[in-house]
Amino acid sequence: MEKSAGGFQTISQVAEEVGVTQHTLRFWETKFGQLRPMKRAGGRRYYRSEDLEVIKTIQFLLDERGFTLKMAQKVLREHGVQKAKTIQIAPNLSQTQKQEENDDALSADSTPMSKTLDLVSLKESLVILRDLRAKF
Repeated sequence: MEKSAGGFQTISQVAEEVGVTQHTLRFWETKFGQLRPMKRAGGRRYYRSEDLEVIKTIQFLLDERGFTLKMAQKVLREHGVQKAKTIQIAPNLSQTQKQEENDDALSADSTPMSKTLDLVSLKESLVILRDLRAKF
């Protein structure tokens, strides 16, 4: 069933449409302030068309333009979603510099990325379990 342009989509629908995992979307929410899906009781996320545009722009910057996470954050913060789509090339950085920026972005968190993502999943599961317990 097709959603209307102004309709809401769940995280699984968006992940499938864009071709990234759900935990990647949750991770991007923590890194990009422009990505703010609506959350209902129980923590279930609903993405608007504006959120989908942000996600597609992030994916474009990271995958197609070769930006590091830090560079993509800076471009979105300084230029916004619409102008970020017009970026043609990533700044000239050596592969070593890109790896260092990626390492910096990961080390900025107190835990490794996989543990951070696991923690997000656990928190969501806890909310779901609490909702179920309240029903019974």
